[in-house]
Amino acid sequence: MKQFLNVKLSNKNLDIYVIRTAIFKAIKTNLKNFDGTLLDIGCGKMPYKDYILKNSKVKNYTGLDIENALLYDATVKPDFTWDGLKMPFEANSYDCAFGTEVLEHCSDPDQILKEVFRVIKPGGIFFFTVPFLWNLHEVPHDEYRYTPFSLKRHLNEAGFRDVQLTATGGWHASMAQMLGLWIKRSNISKKKQAFIIPIIKPVIIKLLKMDRNQMVHFKEGQMITGLSGIAYK
Repeated sequence: MKQFLNVKLSNKNLDIYVIRTAIFKAIKTNLKNFDGTLLDIGCGKMPYKDYILKNSKVKNYTGLDIENALLYDATVKPDFTWDGLKMPFEANSYDCAFGTEVLEHCSDPDQILKEVFRVIKPGGIFFFTVPFLWNLHEVPHDEYRYTPFSLKRHLNEAGFRDVQLTATGGWHASMAQMLGLWIKRSNISKKKQAFIIPIIKPVIIKLLKMDRNQMVHFKEGQMITGLSGIAYK
């Protein structure tokens, strides 16, 4: 799980460093809101499970994924699967729900969010992250990029209240992320990468330092890398 927890910048992970560190930071910031029973929606290989169980008040962690989900790790299976229409749980079953980089893959996000709302208890929370600046991935199951305004509307329409959204990065982090994605994912040859990486890696480091303490406001002209947030039932 080294590529998910406390990621260190290296020549090999320039494409995922920004997003992975931002997601982990958002999780750590919101650990105080995780309690009791937690449902991980679109769980994949559940890379944050052990960390959350060791560092929060969560006592029971359940992984849920779609029946035909992409297999990330043959040794890790979800606790439950579902058809994308109705989760196999009674209403008000979980204290909180958790979904990182999942909602962009949902062809019907309103149905998903209504189910999340149904299965968590009154007063419970849903924690989530979504990308905004990211390449096409898991094609053709890459459905959406959310603005903060559309995401809040979807959550409110599903029944959630007090939706709190935070950008995972602003202009400088966005540029750093694009440089990393460009060098690692745009079919640049390994030989050219070896020449370019020593040039752009210090630029990425500088951009991330510039971004670190900036407050991002959702205003005209703002660029963001993605969003994290919590919503209450």
